[in-house]
Amino acid sequence: MDSRILGIIIKQYRKNKNLSQEVLSGLANVDRSHLSKIELGLRSPTVAALSKIANAMDIKASDVLRAAEEVAAKRC
Repeated sequence: MDSRILGIIIKQYRKNKNLSQEVLSGLANVDRSHLSKIELGLRSPTVAALSKIANAMDIKASDVLRAAEEVAAKRC
């Protein structure tokens, strides 16, 4: 999975929920700078981190992964 695409999807979900990185990182108990690096595609989230981030936005981690896979498939 391309970490850049995954980061873009996480950022889109966050913005759709009208959450700042600060608020989401607090809700997910993930360091804000780590969340920023995930959104920028500089870091890939662990399964645990992805789950916490998704749960904090009231979505499933599988929804995030599915959306990222769809974007990746369109780019091929």
